[in-house]
Amino acid sequence: MENNPKSERRVFSSYLLYPKIRFESYEPGEKIIIMLRAHPFTQLRWIVNAVVLFVLLLIINFFMPSFLSLNKIFVANCILLTFILSFIWINIITWYFNVGIITNKRIIDIDLSGVIYKEVTTARLDKIEDITIKSGGYFESFFDFGTVFIQTAGQEVNIEFADIPYPAEAVQQINRLLSKKHGV
Repeated sequence: MENNPKSERRVFSSYLLYPKIRFESYEPGEKIIIMLRAHPFTQLRWIVNAVVLFVLLLIINFFMPSFLSLNKIFVANCILLTFILSFIWINIITWYFNVGIITNKRIIDIDLSGVIYKEVTTARLDKIEDITIKSGGYFESFFDFGTVFIQTAGQEVNIEFADIPYPAEAVQQINRLLSKKHGV
């Protein structure tokens, strides 16, 4: 498993096999099999928006000296740069901390909304009823990413891993864990 390129232990990886991490509700004896984040390609929209905002700031700076003083230009640039850098930071934090974790005992979905709201959904392996992969379109097929829906038994909340890389491999790992758990 160590020679698998997807098992690299890089901080900004979106598919990590057997990562050496701990999380808030970690249980003794629990082994993390996979940690998932959204595919980097899905982050392209906000990255392009940030670049466009920087270019617009440069264009605005080209025309501002004709009708504003240097002090006002400096203050306007500080405000606009703070806005743009905050936009970038919030998107990085949201991507980095929205993770799916598959362990030998359960499946955990951690979703961060904004910076102050976090939702953690957990499903024990014995409560999983059905797993569905949805992947459609040119980019999803080319870059091999999709959404995995995990349906749980009864009133428990279902889990969704949105736009993760290698969704079929993640489902295979879950199915292997389920077959071990059920003794199949």
